[in-house]
Amino acid sequence: MKLLHLDSSILGDNSVSRTLSSAVVERLRSAAPQIDVTYRDLVADPIGHLTGRYLAGQNSDVQHDQALQEDLALGGRVLEEFLVADTVVIGVALYNFTVASQLKAWIDRILVAGKTFRYGPNGAEGLAGGKRVVLAVSRGGFYGAGTPHQSFEHAETYMRTVLGFIGITDPEVIVAEGIAIGPDQRQASIAKALTEIAELKVA
Repeated sequence: MKLLHLDSSILGDNSVSRTLSSAVVERLRSAAPQIDVTYRDLVADPIGHLTGRYLAGQNSDVQHDQALQEDLALGGRVLEEFLVADTVVIGVALYNFTVASQLKAWIDRILVAGKTFRYGPNGAEGLAGGKRVVLAVSRGGFYGAGTPHQSFEHAETYMRTVLGFIGITDPEVIVAEGIAIGPDQRQASIAKALTEIAELKVA
């Protein structure tokens, strides 16, 4: 079994999403210590944003300089890490109502026609179904269902859209929100999320 663990928060040790994603991985490893974990810190080791050169460079007729060769190789590794993973755990921090640009850069390398989706007579068809995906989401305010700012939330909803497009229609989502309201709320939200993580199915 292979597990891909991604973090995207810029806050390092102060990050709630990193705390939660790590707890998810440890929960899954508790039942399967032999699981093969690949970790990618999208902040410490960022992936360049998608460029026209990168897209054009996938054509064999385009001349590849060293920088483009390295970018294409990185994109290939990132995609392969995702394709071979049975389980994917993603730390998702809400920044200005959406995901971190570092996570968006990763997404742009895995949404690849012919690899994770294809277009057919009935439109787009996801090719990456069957993976287990757990999203560990942190939000400074309250954006959940029924809150006044529900419509402002474009991180969890975006991730669900992206994953659904490639065939992953049932991600498991752990959310800690209101963490910027105050220390008591932060502690309570983290504790609640960790309780949910402790109850995650491990087999």
